[in-house]
Amino acid sequence: MKHIFNEVHYELTRKIAEGGMGMVYEAVQRGIGGFRKVVAIKLIKEEYSAIEEFRNNFIGEAKLVSDLIHTNIVQTYHLGKVGEQYFMTMEFVSGHNLEEFLDRHIETDQYVPYDLAVFIISRICRGLAYAHRKKDSLGRSLGIVHRDVNPKNIMVAKEGDVKLTDFGIAKALDLMYNQEGEVIAGKDEYLSPEQARCEVTDHRADLFCCGIVMTELMLGYNIFETAVPEKTIENILEMDLPHFSDIRPDIDERLNLIMHTALKRIRDERYQSAEEMLMELESFIYGDGYGPTNEKLAAYVHDLFGDDGHNAALRWHQGLTQFPSK
Repeated sequence: MKHIFNEVHYELTRKIAEGGMGMVYEAVQRGIGGFRKVVAIKLIKEEYSAIEEFRNNFIGEAKLVSDLIHTNIVQTYHLGKVGEQYFMTMEFVSGHNLEEFLDRHIETDQYVPYDLAVFIISRICRGLAYAHRKKDSLGRSLGIVHRDVNPKNIMVAKEGDVKLTDFGIAKALDLMYNQEGEVIAGKDEYLSPEQARCEVTDHRADLFCCGIVMTELMLGYNIFETAVPEKTIENILEMDLPHFSDIRPDIDERLNLIMHTALKRIRDERYQSAEEMLMELESFIYGDGYGPTNEKLAAYVHDLFGDDGHNAALRWHQGLTQFPSK
C-alpha cells in the first residue's frame, strides 16, 4: 500500500562551508507537533545542477552513502530538489573538522598528543573498514574507495566522535565518473602514489592517505606539501621518509614503524586492509591497558577551543607537547 507524506520543511540557519560546486548549511528540519531537528544540507549550486555530469555525480554520491550507517561516517538521510537545485540532508556534526583542529594547535604552538592522534586515525580506519567491505543488496562487494581522505573531510564532534564525510569523488561498483588513468582524483597533497600516477586504485589508496593525515597530526604539517603542486606530487612518489622520532622525540620506534608502513609506496608492502591498520593502531594505544576514548577526546577538544586552549595539551598529556623552536 502506498502512502503520500507531506514534504519535509527545512530552514537554513547558517553557511558552514562553500566549495567550487556546492555549499553546506546548518539547517533546522521541522515537522508536525513542533518537531525540530538540526541537520546539515549539502546543496549543489544551481549552475552545476544544470550540467548532467555534475548532477549525476551528486546523485551518485547520495545513493552510494545512503546505506553507509556507521558511527565513524557522517550519515546521509535524504536526497531532494528545490527548483533546479539538488540537495542532500545529512547528519549535523557539532564540532570541528580536522583542519580546524590542526590549525588550533599551530596557533597555540603545541603538538597534538600522540595517543589522541593515533586514536583519531584509528576511528577513521574503523569507518573505512566498514565502507570498504560494504555489499549491495545482491551480496556484491561495492568496492568503495573514498579517494579523498584529508583533514577537511574528517569531523571531530564535541562529544568526541570522529567521522569521515564527503564521498563526492568516491569510486564504487557502477559508480565511476572520474576515469582513473585520465585524471587525478583527490587533493594534490593527500594523494596516494596510485592516484598521483593516475593508476586504478583499490582500498589501499585510502590507507596511504590515512598515513599522510596521521603524520600531519603528529608533526603539525604535511611532509609532502609544497607551494608547487608538481613538486608535492613528486614528493609523494619519491621523497625519502624521515625517521619521525628525529622530528618529534615522543614518537617511539613502534609508532614510527606504523607511520612508515602506512606510507609504503608499493601497495603490497602497505597495510593490506583498514582492519589490519586499525588493529595495529589500537594495539599501540591500548596494549598497556587503558587508552584514549571518545570522552577523553571530547574533554581535550573542549579545552583546546576554550579560553585556555593554549595550555590544554600540556595539562592533558605528560610528554612533549610544545613545538620545537624554529
